Amino acid sequence: MTFQELKLIPSLLEAVRCCGYQEPTPIQRETIPSVLEGRDVLGCAQTGTGKTAAFALPILQRLFRQGKPAGDKRPIRALILTPTRELALQIYENFEGYGKKLPLRPCVIFGGVGQQPQVDQLRRGVDILVATPGRLNDLIGQGFIELNRLEIFVLDEADRMLDMGFIHDVKKVISHLPRVRQTLFFSATMPPEVEKLATSLLTNPVTVKVDPVSSTVERIDQSLYMVDKANKRHLLASLLRQSDVESALVFTRTKHGADRVVRELSREGIDARAIHGNKSQNARQQALGDFKTGRVHVLVATDIAARGIDIAGLSHVFNYDLPNEPEAYVHRIGRTGRAGRDGIAISFCCVDELKELKQIEKLTGKTIRRVESEWPMQVLEETPKQPRPARAEHQPRPQAKPAPAVKKPQPPKDKPEKAGEKPRKQPSAAPVSQREAAPKPPVSQSRATPLQRPVSPARREPPVRSIQRDEAEKPAFTYADLLRQRRKGARRPLSTGNDRF
Repeated sequence: MTFQELKLIPSLLEAVRCCGYQEPTPIQRETIPSVLEGRDVLGCAQTGTGKTAAFALPILQRLFRQGKPAGDKRPIRALILTPTRELALQIYENFEGYGKKLPLRPCVIFGGVGQQPQVDQLRRGVDILVATPGRLNDLIGQGFIELNRLEIFVLDEADRMLDMGFIHDVKKVISHLPRVRQTLFFSATMPPEVEKLATSLLTNPVTVKVDPVSSTVERIDQSLYMVDKANKRHLLASLLRQSDVESALVFTRTKHGADRVVRELSREGIDARAIHGNKSQNARQQALGDFKTGRVHVLVATDIAARGIDIAGLSHVFNYDLPNEPEAYVHRIGRTGRAGRDGIAISFCCVDELKELKQIEKLTGKTIRRVESEWPMQVLEETPKQPRPARAEHQPRPQAKPAPAVKKPQPPKDKPEKAGEKPRKQPSAAPVSQREAAPKPPVSQSRATPLQRPVSPARREPPVRSIQRDEAEKPAFTYADLLRQRRKGARRPLSTGNDRF
């Protein structure tokens, strides 16, 4: 079957030829006719099967044939909801590429960047909106987006949306949609939660199941190295230096692990970029752009980029760490071998990842080919996991005991008078006027307040002794007398206080 047989308009057929598509993929053959008829679709297909074109091409054709609605402002007629920013950007670029000769305006909004440029574009009018749940709900709450005239709603990567905790945001978006609409629901896996959500959204859908997640792409050459965790960096640097590695996407389990791999490759003289959730949106777009244009040949990413990165001609995928979920392995290696091309997927496994390896091989139904290296596995015992310290139980703070009540001094009680004892004289209480008029006793000098103390006299400066003596005053003992006494052998007399020496 060809794209002409799918009854696409000439402008879309030309855009497909410019993109290099020769014949439709299985999911495109099953989905495009149903969407053109206006039916709901439930699609289950593995990543890299041409899912974006399966819903983008018929959406563009339907909106173009319906024409511009009445009114000055363009209403949002198609909404595509995606879990990640990278996937939203990729879908937006596909809409722009497919509909570059159509009078339709696509727009993309996501978080992590300023909203003002997005708001300005929304005010100019948008036909097709690609969005992530968080920023979409934010702009709806601010009154910049209205979905009351929506015609087509697409929920892409629904299983990933639920895994990332967006189920409540998705339901909030759905509450703003009109009841009469066309819904397209796509997911790589169908867990019970996804099936329940699909049942609540779709009406008499057409089910399309192509290549379940357990089936890996046959064109991808998969291999596995058993290597210790400490030697993974040396093996990765050695493989990246090989001549057949044109571009490589390296997957790690954690964000900090991705940054660490970039630093280790930099020490080996290999330029690499990291992309993960802790990076700003501008940094992620810059790293992804450098990788797509060929300025950087190695991109290190977490599973957030396992879906949504469509890089033409990606030659190698490296699983530096095996994923915790076996389905994520299929999505990782699906970044290579796309659009009928060949690809290579290389995985590293240490002793702590043997359990994940068994789950992957059980899901795919095949044993991954083992390859020997100059760094064979030598550590055969699993690293014992350190138990997390138990959190101290919260104990209520002891309540402070109330301070003892201070007893007020009671006036002394009058004792009964004994026989023969003279009665005590009670002080006569003088009237208030007499007490105020009574003269106050003088304040003693020692107990006077600072304002009442007498000011001390000024300190007297000691008199300056004059060096020149009065001629009439002669010293009692002179230097000549001293010499005279020393000649006679006499001691120097005690100083009289008037000598100068």
